[in-house]
Amino acid sequence: MNHLPQPTPSPATVIRSGPLTWVQQWHWFERTIPAPRRVNPTPLADHCHVPPAATVADVHAALASLTARHEALRTTVDPLRPVQHVHRADWAPLPVDHVDVPAVDAATLEAATAALAARPIDPVHNPPWLARVLLEAGKPRAVLMAAHHVVIDGWGLAVLINQLHGRLRGDDIPAEALMHPLDMVTAQPLERARAAEREWLTRLASNPTGVLDPFGGTDKGEGRHRLQHRSVGAYDDLDRVARRYRVSPEVVVLAALAHDVATRTGEHRFLASVVVSNRARAALRNSIGVRALTVPVQIDLRPGAVFGEVVASVAAASSAAYRHGQWRPAELVAAQARMDRRRGVVTVPTIEYNCYSWPREYLVPVQDTPPDGSATWTSSAPDEPCETLYVDFSRDEGFVTLDVTVGDHLLDAEQALALPVRLCGLLRALADGAECPVPARSLAPAASGWWRAPQGWVCLTEVEGVLRGHPGVLDVTVAPSGDTAGEGDEPHLVAHARVTPDVTADDLHRHVLDHLGEVPAIVAPGRYVLSPAGLESGCPPDPSRTATGGTGTPRVPSRPPATGAERALAAAVAAAGSGGPPVGSVDSPDAVDMNRCLADHGVTLVAVPRLLALLEQSGFTGIASDELAGTASLGHLAAALQPLPSRAPHGGDTSP
Repeated sequence: MNHLPQPTPSPATVIRSGPLTWVQQWHWFERTIPAPRRVNPTPLADHCHVPPAATVADVHAALASLTARHEALRTTVDPLRPVQHVHRADWAPLPVDHVDVPAVDAATLEAATAALAARPIDPVHNPPWLARVLLEAGKPRAVLMAAHHVVIDGWGLAVLINQLHGRLRGDDIPAEALMHPLDMVTAQPLERARAAEREWLTRLASNPTGVLDPFGGTDKGEGRHRLQHRSVGAYDDLDRVARRYRVSPEVVVLAALAHDVATRTGEHRFLASVVVSNRARAALRNSIGVRALTVPVQIDLRPGAVFGEVVASVAAASSAAYRHGQWRPAELVAAQARMDRRRGVVTVPTIEYNCYSWPREYLVPVQDTPPDGSATWTSSAPDEPCETLYVDFSRDEGFVTLDVTVGDHLLDAEQALALPVRLCGLLRALADGAECPVPARSLAPAASGWWRAPQGWVCLTEVEGVLRGHPGVLDVTVAPSGDTAGEGDEPHLVAHARVTPDVTADDLHRHVLDHLGEVPAIVAPGRYVLSPAGLESGCPPDPSRTATGGTGTPRVPSRPPATGAERALAAAVAAAGSGGPPVGSVDSPDAVDMNRCLADHGVTLVAVPRLLALLEQSGFTGIASDELAGTASLGHLAAALQPLPSRAPHGGDTSP
């Protein structure tokens, strides 16, 4: 194998620079998250076959031509600031290598794509892409490409692969002007973005969370299931349903998912995060830059509504979401984190829906071919379970493809496999003229140990487990208010804890808040009782400790930094807070409240890499960037800090 050439970047090669767009900011932050925790596949990877007449020199010439055409292929990013730099076309050698293989068959392509996808891409110093030419008997047979998500999105990689294949066939590529993300920065309407933040925070504030949890799979979960279902029959069924209701196939599938959630859980209001490529304009259609974004779509279904009404509701909600999709993600995440901590709840979307299936060849699945002609692959991995149902949809070459990723605690393997089959069955019934009204109640029983709170489901054993983790808690039981006399009519949870004398209800309240980001299902939003009354004495809960709607939440007193680790974190927060400290506070480490979360102090996503760098300069490590985006208090985070070990060079796309 020939090794990839290593460029030696120089500031002299930069021809223009500017901020990352509102879409790129998330992927720039995501590159600092440890790879096993990432939601999006990074890097993206795909391949194309090489026409028989093309040579290795032709492949290199085509890649050089595309590099000159697309500024995204020669763009790097700053590690500590959301800034990108466009370099000259000849600033670095083409990041291409060659691999000799016995034969370029499906299995070889799968393994080679997996190997290339596993190679780290450093978008700070190197081109944000890699290419690998597979040689069979000295002849190029396929080209694999991988791209970093901060500069190129999934749609863009597909455009790039298509243009590469066209160049190798000798096709003329249109010479229209292409739009780089830098060209779109000036088009960001900030007032509209702020209005979108307010709108979506309002929607999130009243939205249920985790509605699939009580109908899920095995206790605690054993991993994450990834599967792909392909159906030839669903292709025509989907086309007929889309024509019947005069909407796109993408909207029909999202409506079918919403219908399935309502049928399975009895929930009629929940949140879907929908990924859309947003390339309606001709100037963007052939651009490979990052344009895909996630918009929150509020699903509201009427019990008894026929599917036509479901489609209309989902289409209207999606249109509203797309229109208000240009928010500033860093500020929105920080504002939502502040809201979550005040309410005592973490909002988890029920569905993450993507209208473009990411390449999944590198999953090395096991194939199963049922008699009806569809094909299903499934793979389970013992990684961290995901709190959301991820469904990717694509429709091409005569079949419908549904990619599903789900944690075992939501749907076990059998339930995950049944989901796309059930959706295709719904499409068949609709295509045959059925109305398929939304059931008023769940058709599946809730799992034992779950309680329906006003804004989501609560796992009672999780609440008890978190409270038992606080020092000084000897025993605890948690029950809904309906199981305890004299608690009033408002539904809420009651926790009876037997504790040592030094533990107060405020201590337990702060402890629960610190764990919201780690275990989203532990708390009903703003409706629980924390009472230190002894269980053995039978004392009733103290009514003053009842939290209703957030107004009666026990006030957690402010606390300045005390330990060395806390002082280092406080200094970093005071220096990195892009939005400034809270009103009434002083911009100094001693004024930083360790009982409040990072977002309370105005630190947004784009400031997190700088904060981590400041901590490293102070000699501390042990916090990952995704932990800083949660609702845990600074005191909780500081407890995880450790003295920095001997320095090791950073590589790939790890945290700066």
